[in-house]
Amino acid sequence: MLVSEVMTEDVVTVPVDGTLGDAVVKMLEYRIGSVIVTRDGDPTGIVTETDVLISGSEYGEPFDAIPLEEAMSHPLVTVEPDATVRAAVERMREGGVKKLPVVDDLDVVGIVTQQDVVFAHPLLLREAIHNEERRTEWDDSGDDPEEHP
Repeated sequence: MLVSEVMTEDVVTVPVDGTLGDAVVKMLEYRIGSVIVTRDGDPTGIVTETDVLISGSEYGEPFDAIPLEEAMSHPLVTVEPDATVRAAVERMREGGVKKLPVVDDLDVVGIVTQQDVVFAHPLLLREAIHNEERRTEWDDSGDDPEEHP
């Protein structure tokens, strides 16, 4: 299964010259757990619920007084839409993140989260079972699976 099949395409962004308060307002308005931070239209960071909590605790200031650039996580850990969900999960694990912006070149085309993966779990399980059944059929037939796309 590919990332493009489980990602959310509607991505909310905020410009890097804003404040953490700007990010929080967007997160609450759209009822989402993160926003992508952009510089000149290109993705440069992400602000997650965890970033909000950490920044609020560290700075002890109102969110509108905290520059977004200081609160965001960067550099971005990203994934491509044609990557497998398994590869996305591995990237999340390696990067210690729960949300991956999906990029095509420098364009953000979506976001995939741990929650998306959990919801897709039944489909991923069926795909794995199907692949194992095909592998068993190939083994039993003596055919080379590389010859059968």
